[in-house]
Amino acid sequence: MTKDDALEADMIVEKKTRRFQSETFWRGLVTACGLLIILLTMAIGIFLLVKGTGTFTKYHHSVAEFLFSSEWKPMDSANEGGGNVGAAIYIYGSLLTCSLALAIALPFSIAAAIFMAEISPKLGQRLIQPAVEIFVGIPSVVYGWIGLTVLVPFIRDHFGAKMGGFSVLAASIVLSVMIFPTITTVASDAIRSVPKEYRSAAYGMGSTRWQAIYRVIVPAAFPGIFTGIILGLARAFGEALAVAMVIGKTRAFPADLLSPTNNLTAAIAADMGNSADGGEHNLALWTMALLLFLISMGFIYLIHHLSRKGQAKHGA
Repeated sequence: MTKDDALEADMIVEKKTRRFQSETFWRGLVTACGLLIILLTMAIGIFLLVKGTGTFTKYHHSVAEFLFSSEWKPMDSANEGGGNVGAAIYIYGSLLTCSLALAIALPFSIAAAIFMAEISPKLGQRLIQPAVEIFVGIPSVVYGWIGLTVLVPFIRDHFGAKMGGFSVLAASIVLSVMIFPTITTVASDAIRSVPKEYRSAAYGMGSTRWQAIYRVIVPAAFPGIFTGIILGLARAFGEALAVAMVIGKTRAFPADLLSPTNNLTAAIAADMGNSADGGEHNLALWTMALLLFLISMGFIYLIHHLSRKGQAKHGA
């Protein structure tokens, strides 16, 4: 081996060593970041679990009282109990507004996703999808302010709503607009990911475009569409400011959609800063936060379960 060959071999070994060190460094950094996110999520869960269960362990309220009672009169002083922590009104308000928001947004979201992905993909990618994605970046306070200044007076003047238009309907419409881009974007991506062979087979069997869409493409993309629905619903459950501005924040079950009420996130946002740390009221609000965390974990489990089910179906 000549001197030049030995020098070239040394350079090759040095390059491989540097490449290996670089790959090892970045792999370790990515792994550390992933572990940090896992630890952070676990820390949040443990913190909420400790704080949220104080209502039951420290002040000895029952889970049934918290979930099904409408008597909400917790004591405000620190380390003082004896009040009522029934959160049924807030839970019902969250379920009602989120369900109605989903019912309003879902038809428009699915229709927009189908149009963007199947009917006019060029127009959808160039114009409609960027316009839809703009809605994701709009702060929630903007949605709430528009709802407060435009939607609430409209409902008051045209539907004769009580409380000046603050109502379940106003909160649901605001939420539907907020979750529309999430559902639409994820659903359109799911429809685009359907293999071309599915479309070719449908057209080969004599299907029209609409028959191929609702009998083949949409069912094949349903796991992804359902993921978008769950993500939108999770955002609706976690939204606080926009809902608080238009829902009315009254501690009562709504008589109809034009009546005001309250929900979990609005109650937490309004009362957490005014409650004594460690008091019955404060811990009851932390229990609400724990309930929202558990709901979010349930949504995430549904997404993963449905994704695995969809992958197993397509794999088979």
